[in-house]
Amino acid sequence: MKKLILTLAVTAAFNMPLAAAAELEAKPVLNNYAAIVHANYSDTLSAAKAMQAAIDAFLAKPSAETQQAAQQAWRAAREFYGQTEAFRFYGGPIDDDNGPEGRLNAWPMDEAYVDSVEGHAGAGLINDRSFAITKQAVAERNERGGEENIATGWHAIEFLLWGQDKSETGPGNRSFTDFVDGKAPNADRRRQYLKVITELLIDDLEYLVKAWRPGSKLNYRARFVDGGQESMRKIFVAMGSLSRGELAGERLEVALNSQDQEDEHSCFSDNTHRDAALNAQGIENVWLGRYRRADGSLMQGPSPRDLVAARDAALAERTSAQIAASVAAANAIQAPFDREIVGGKDAPGRQRIQKTVGSLVQQSKDLVAAANAVGITKLTLVQP
Repeated sequence: MKKLILTLAVTAAFNMPLAAAAELEAKPVLNNYAAIVHANYSDTLSAAKAMQAAIDAFLAKPSAETQQAAQQAWRAAREFYGQTEAFRFYGGPIDDDNGPEGRLNAWPMDEAYVDSVEGHAGAGLINDRSFAITKQAVAERNERGGEENIATGWHAIEFLLWGQDKSETGPGNRSFTDFVDGKAPNADRRRQYLKVITELLIDDLEYLVKAWRPGSKLNYRARFVDGGQESMRKIFVAMGSLSRGELAGERLEVALNSQDQEDEHSCFSDNTHRDAALNAQGIENVWLGRYRRADGSLMQGPSPRDLVAARDAALAERTSAQIAASVAAANAIQAPFDREIVGGKDAPGRQRIQKTVGSLVQQSKDLVAAANAVGITKLTLVQP
């Protein structure tokens, strides 16, 4: 029914000026987008709470088994968070001046800012017993003195669960004994630190869910769905910026050029190949107006693609095909990512990543053309 209403609105709108027509067509798309954002953040929060429970179990009884369960729960939660990256880059709740993005997903991380590393046994906030480990204190230390001084978020949790990645064939190999009193210095503080930053992550995700919750007349969602063409512009900015500047640029090209394991997104767990695939999937979710929920149900409704197709069916089809190609290319990147990036230009792994970059660059251009087709001409996209 929603698609029928959208089609009728588009048909009627052909007799109107383009700007007025775009305003009329936007509302059902914005409502569906907001519903998807809320659902994706809600699924992320639920998965993060399951991770928190697994981490609590690990901290209560450190063992190889409880550590592995916590690691798997981290990976499972990232499956949902990775798709939410398509909701960034336009000053929304995640990354406005007060947004938690820098606490949630900042990288690359200077591990020595948080804990001991190879050759520096006393490094980090954990080993500084004069530093009080509280949520407020840790949050205040995040990125203090430099962008790599990351104290919180997914990657700080990842580092504590896996440790530094010194292997060419697998992830970090931190022993559970790092969390056992008498087996490692400051094990008590390491347990406390991991617990606190996990709580902070839950707090930040709850903030995002609340910002996009339906039924409120005062939260960000209420303003967004009434934002007309400006909100549509933000959707295209997010898709285009993640496509080119962030995913193709910062997350793939930088590592491809440096061939340095330190430049991969989830370097401790070797989960970077999934980060890339999930980011690409998030863009496709937004473009097609659909999202597969944690319970397996499929949300689907009016989409940016529908609006573009009403103006230029060939462009909409071409953009859809290009985005699908990017998703497929990203899914073809193999683990471990730090082996994919090394070698000459003809190395199979480097070719897989370069193919993904090329597809993402082209889709960013297609998305700009698609935005133009619905009357959006001022797009400020994040560049690499």
